[in-house]
Amino acid sequence: MRLFIILLLSMVVPGLILAQTGTITGKVIHANSKAPLAKVSVFLSNATFGTTTAEDGTYSLKGVRPGQYDLIVTSVGYEDFMQQVLVGSQPIVVNAELKPAVQQLRDVVVMTPADWKRNYEMFLTEFFGTSPYAKQCKIANPHDLTVIYRKSKKLLEAYSYDFINIDNKALGYRIKFLLKDFKSDKLNNLISWQGRLLYEELPGSESQKKKWEMRRQDIFYGSNLHFFRSLANGKMDSEGFMIRRLERKLNPERPDEAIIQRKLDKFTGMNGDSARHWMELYNMQRYKQYLYRQPLIADIVLRQTDKPGLHAITFPDYLYVTYTKKRETQEFKDIYRPLDMENFETSVITLYKPYALFDGNGAVVSSQSMLYEGSWSKDKIAELLPVDYVPSAGYTPPYLK
Repeated sequence: MRLFIILLLSMVVPGLILAQTGTITGKVIHANSKAPLAKVSVFLSNATFGTTTAEDGTYSLKGVRPGQYDLIVTSVGYEDFMQQVLVGSQPIVVNAELKPAVQQLRDVVVMTPADWKRNYEMFLTEFFGTSPYAKQCKIANPHDLTVIYRKSKKLLEAYSYDFINIDNKALGYRIKFLLKDFKSDKLNNLISWQGRLLYEELPGSESQKKKWEMRRQDIFYGSNLHFFRSLANGKMDSEGFMIRRLERKLNPERPDEAIIQRKLDKFTGMNGDSARHWMELYNMQRYKQYLYRQPLIADIVLRQTDKPGLHAITFPDYLYVTYTKKRETQEFKDIYRPLDMENFETSVITLYKPYALFDGNGAVVSSQSMLYEGSWSKDKIAELLPVDYVPSAGYTPPYLK
């Protein structure tokens, strides 16, 4: 089964979990005329707090969970305003001046309606995934998306100038998504996206809301959000996570992935020796791997920072994360698993920088800092939860009953 790896971009979100909540207020004006701007979107990215400005340009976000957020102020025709805020018990005031946007020209791509439809269907598969939850997600304004497929590079790209509106009827969220950049690179098996999201609760009956909550919790337990939250709160072991060190080296007997893909395209549909040869090379392990069997304690990888509510993770080589309360149902060709090791959900973290920052809610703060393989790479937008999500008190996951 082909391995898809998700590269996380621009996930700047909440922090220290405390009992009290905070308030953010301010005013939005035009940078040149200083006139107040009404009906401007103001929200905390990747969370559930958002509003629009009043006629006098003022706004208020109340009941915000303490922590670090990206406050986004955006309106069509203006440059986005973004400021990091560390929410606590004291009110925060953030005033914003919006500058008229200078439209950046992208490549002009001429396509037929049939081309757009084909590209859009590819995008839905890569963006939402193919899970049962994905089938319950719908984009209300698909033509606000620009979707391009570059066949020679096997690269699918998408972006929007305004919010795309998504109804996720599997989890009960309406998502406003300002998609700055989306790429699905088939040659390197990389999916990446950069954007800003606001979650809103869908209306529903009490029984429907209960079903949504059960699904949300089934997604949360064992997720990367759960892992980092448990690591920050000193509960990694008790909540079922185990970490180990993994060493990897590229397999010198396996050609570069781009070469393999070109050869497979050339010999697709053929039954000759060449087709079989390149398929054998494709199925060959990409890495020579060695797993240190002794589990690591949290203090080996966890570092505190001088900023309240922020933590750092650092480790040599790769971090092999096992969640011992769920079994894996999907095969990942490049995820090493010793024959005598139980088939628990397993993910591999690669750091692109010496360390990555995350907060008390388990959200990775430093952008373009890490990459996930294995179980965590399965989840697409259809399975994405807001970073301020908290499971209901007293819930017991099905696998613990």
